[in-house]
Amino acid sequence: MAKFTLIVSSSARIDKILTDYFKTNTTPFSRTKIQELIKQEKVQVNGQVVRANYVSQIGDHVIIEFPSAKASELTPLAIPLTILYEDSYLMVIDKRNNLVVHPAPGHQNDTLVNALLARGVQWSTASGEQRPGIVHRIDRQTTGTLIIAKNDVVHHQLQQQIQTKQLQRDYLALVHGQIIENRAKIDAPIGRDPNNRKKMVVTAKNSKKAVTNIVVIERFNDYTYIECELESGRTHQIRAHLKYINHPIVGDPLYGTVADKKESFGQYLHAYQLRFIHPVTKESLTITAALPQEFEQRLAILRAKG
Repeated sequence: MAKFTLIVSSSARIDKILTDYFKTNTTPFSRTKIQELIKQEKVQVNGQVVRANYVSQIGDHVIIEFPSAKASELTPLAIPLTILYEDSYLMVIDKRNNLVVHPAPGHQNDTLVNALLARGVQWSTASGEQRPGIVHRIDRQTTGTLIIAKNDVVHHQLQQQIQTKQLQRDYLALVHGQIIENRAKIDAPIGRDPNNRKKMVVTAKNSKKAVTNIVVIERFNDYTYIECELESGRTHQIRAHLKYINHPIVGDPLYGTVADKKESFGQYLHAYQLRFIHPVTKESLTITAALPQEFEQRLAILRAKG
């Protein structure tokens, strides 16, 4: 059962509030779908089940529950995948923009998991029925390298490498403004934003340690092209950290500027490289994904401007 919470910021009917919320923050749900969830008593306001015509007030605490699909209920879908590396034990793909990794509300049958099921290969089950093979995840609008395990032993060993920092994940990003330092370390704990459960913020309350290392690659008049290396792997870590230092990622619909929400490509964040020890062969592997064409074109335009 997936659960979402939000704090109401304006007075209106609860079905309208939820329809507008999901239209802005995630995948749009129709008002009919929202009303269906309310009828199924999957929506609570301040701990009480309500009807669709309930008028919510500013500050109300809303909880929405979405029934989860079982793995057997997931539909295999032959979505094209760019495979960077594959053997009998694992696979590394170059995830395209706007591809959701695993089933979530609004995305039950068009995810990477659906594509994996269509390949007819046995995947690890360590992450649960809805996430076969998924060792780690990257956001829907983040492109680049993603590792997938074919059995639970390999899965656990790869996750152990993430925890011990043997598995390194390197990113490229285009951010707003000029970062002055050539190198920087952002060591700031991250927790859930109490005012928007979809966002993460730097906070000392109910947070976890998060460290991101930054290296400037190239500066432009109003932008900086950077490399980011994760020392930890918190949800939205790079996005939240760059927002924290007032250099949000270009095109980030959640942490960026108002104009960023109109970017046709999405956010300019690319997981360009994975470095790890193969759990079986013990070979040191470095898997690299080229920048998406749209990202390259944006950099070329900025360079042409001087």
